[in-house]
Amino acid sequence: MRFSTILPMLLAAGVANAQANGQNKGGNNGQNNGQNNGQNNGQNNGGNNGGNNGGNNLCLNPANVQKNSNSNGLGATAEKGQAASATDPANFINFCTGKTLTNGLQVKTGSCNSIPMGDIPAVGNMVSTIFTNPKNGDNVNANSAINFSVKINNLVAGSFTNPDNTYYAAPQALQGGKVVGHTHITVQDMNGNANPANPLDAQTFAFFKGINDAGTNGVLSANLAAGLPAGTYRACTITSASNHQGVLMPVAQRGPQDDCIRFTVGGGGGGNNGGNKGGNNGGNNGGNNGGNNGGQKAAPAKPAAAKPAGQKQKGRAPGFGGRRGRFGRRSFAEREFVA
Repeated sequence: MRFSTILPMLLAAGVANAQANGQNKGGNNGQNNGQNNGQNNGQNNGGNNGGNNGGNNLCLNPANVQKNSNSNGLGATAEKGQAASATDPANFINFCTGKTLTNGLQVKTGSCNSIPMGDIPAVGNMVSTIFTNPKNGDNVNANSAINFSVKINNLVAGSFTNPDNTYYAAPQALQGGKVVGHTHITVQDMNGNANPANPLDAQTFAFFKGINDAGTNGVLSANLAAGLPAGTYRACTITSASNHQGVLMPVAQRGPQDDCIRFTVGGGGGGNNGGNKGGNNGGNNGGNNGGNNGGQKAAPAKPAAAKPAGQKQKGRAPGFGGRRGRFGRRSFAEREFVA
């Protein structure tokens, strides 16, 4: 075979081998690079998406499902007359669908709150309250300063959130096993009757004050510098978690977390005299006589007209003048008339 024929054949074979090697290398490199890039990108994207989704997870974690939320409670241990519990296998996560959400506001027309109830203390750390001043049955001077004080066990007091936009907006929390929160003093005029036949109107009060500080040795105080007109009154505490919901306790059978007392102002209620004279009749007669003779019975405050959600209530409690503070009411040293 001539050299002129062999040379082109060798050159053609070399080109073919080079092309084949190039294709193999290119294919391998492309495949490897593609796999590596795809794997790395997939891992990175998966990690990022997982982190983002985990941080903004709107799904109920299966570990948090409480099975008894899907039981109506009417099993073998149920007592006669017990009502069937509502049930939901998803722990009522969407209970508020289609309803007006509380959304941190004090919605006077009613709302639905989807926030979990939160941490609950052990029985040894249940909240308990007692009035230390005034005491039940005390009589105080009319229109003179009154220092309401209470002693509370098992409350980490002094924690309160903005009631204008965080009302019921977070679960109850514990610190050292005790509820973190605050308390309030609320006073209502009983219209000269220490033992009324009907419940008082919850919208009507003579004095309301949230106590924001941590107190001293469990004692919390609220001062009413203007005092109260002569009459018969009931004072109660309302103990709350940080976001203003009533404190949650671990068992149903217990003493109450709050305390109430009845006291008179200016002798107008006659509660003590009636008690000393022996019984309810004496108390009622003393209250009525004191109210009639004194002629200074405080008129109950009128309930404020309902406002759209989120608006602040305006108006005054009876017997108070002077400048107005939050919610259009007279300002005192602390959060009076604020939830």
